[in-house]
Amino acid sequence: MTVGAAVRAHSRPLSPSKSTTSGSLDARHRTPPRATLQTAASAPAATVDTRTHISNLDRVLLKSVPHAPALIPNSSAAEKHVEQQKSSAAGGLLHALNLSSLFPSNRSSAAAAAAAHDVSPRSLAQLQRLLSDSSRPSPKSSIAERWRLLHGADNWSGLLDPLDENLRRELVKYGDLVQAAYRTFHSNPAASPSRSRLLVLPDRNYRATRSLFATSSVKIPHWLDAAAAAVPPWMTQLSSWIGFVAVCDNDREIARMGRRDIVVSLRGTATALEWAEDLRAALHPIEPTTDAASPAKVSSGFWSLYKTSGGPQIPSLSAAVVDEVRRLVEQYRGEELSITVTGHSLGAALALLVADDLSAEIESAPPISVVSFGGPRVGNRGFAERVERRGVKVLRVVNANDMVTRVPGVMPAGGGGGGWRSHVLEGYAHVGAELWVDNRASPYLRPDADPACCHDLEAYLHLVDGFMGTRCPFRSDAKRSLAQLLSQQRPNLKKIYVDRARALGIDPVEPDGRASGVHHRCLPSPSR
Repeated sequence: MTVGAAVRAHSRPLSPSKSTTSGSLDARHRTPPRATLQTAASAPAATVDTRTHISNLDRVLLKSVPHAPALIPNSSAAEKHVEQQKSSAAGGLLHALNLSSLFPSNRSSAAAAAAAHDVSPRSLAQLQRLLSDSSRPSPKSSIAERWRLLHGADNWSGLLDPLDENLRRELVKYGDLVQAAYRTFHSNPAASPSRSRLLVLPDRNYRATRSLFATSSVKIPHWLDAAAAAVPPWMTQLSSWIGFVAVCDNDREIARMGRRDIVVSLRGTATALEWAEDLRAALHPIEPTTDAASPAKVSSGFWSLYKTSGGPQIPSLSAAVVDEVRRLVEQYRGEELSITVTGHSLGAALALLVADDLSAEIESAPPISVVSFGGPRVGNRGFAERVERRGVKVLRVVNANDMVTRVPGVMPAGGGGGGWRSHVLEGYAHVGAELWVDNRASPYLRPDADPACCHDLEAYLHLVDGFMGTRCPFRSDAKRSLAQLLSQQRPNLKKIYVDRARALGIDPVEPDGRASGVHHRCLPSPSR
């Protein structure tokens, strides 16, 4: 990933220009050359099969789009070698420019007629736009009158299935803020806490006000010193940049949302010590022992990252986030405010701890909500009940095939002495409402996508952007570009779209098989 906008291709813009002609196939796209259209339409219908029709339309698109010869040599030994390898791996079923694999021959005539629309120049232009780095966020409509419902006042009842279009737009916005946390960290992971960082937010209506750090209490054992010396130093540093606090600072956006929004954004696991903390799943009590049947307990590793200080200059994540949010609430007291804590994976777990803490530490706190992506379980049922009792609203976005959302499970309860209590198992419990998405519903991702793809944040945002409901097809007018997904999860995209991207000069391949061109400098989003 890169800081700010993704790196674009050096070729000219690939998206078709807008047209104001009312008689065109679609006013949003350029009409292909008349002669080419006549060639496709002049053949007798009885003699033009689906494969020929697709091939003709394929040529229409390719002729109407300028290529970048410098990025894609027409015939080189390297390209032929790569194509031979890909052809062999795919069993020779798909040709690089053949779209007919989208339309199996055993479909019914009605399905074939519907498929004809899917391969029209309009649909191919839509595919071209999605494969180019030209995201068009869904239009922002005013949510001022409904913001409390969209923020979880009623636990998102009636808004998730089918998914409310305004809620979809807000979820993607918060996910992009988490992507910004990933990009900022990976742009310079070894930067010292005292050094300022360039933080470019995708939504310019927000202004970052403070950097956040998480510190591990786990140290590399001496017997691993040799292995630690072989990795970059930032992988084993105790304190690492993990996110930021931001506030909406645009009057027009504040009016659209109906309030000023304060956001805490947290990335997922990136360092070796953070991984070590993730694996410390023993439940740790976070409140004095009471007569309650299930006192609140959370993962020891998550609690350590949240509460450990890195020294006088590096306060704990807990102290830093409470201090900054309290300052902002005081600064804007008298205005309509909301607090949204968002994160992915480890960041999703820490987001729950942050929200629980803010609800107790901020006097007369504004409504607090958590929007998390691919988060593991954080604590036991007692912790879940405490979060709900404090009025924190939690919405977890979960991919059906993401294993991280299913851990931890159960842990042995303390008891000592080998008595019967040592055999009792304490279970972890999820908190809040759940938006259930499935990577198999995407027409672009392979149904057998690997675990890393199922947990990847960009894949999550792709699925949310296309989700309409559990019994609905993937949203046909989804706006989110596939470019970043192509960069990070290319092996998990269906081959037809990878081939199309290469044909359009969006995803050329180096001789060693690595992706090059538009996104070759993007850093992959960590799996956790």
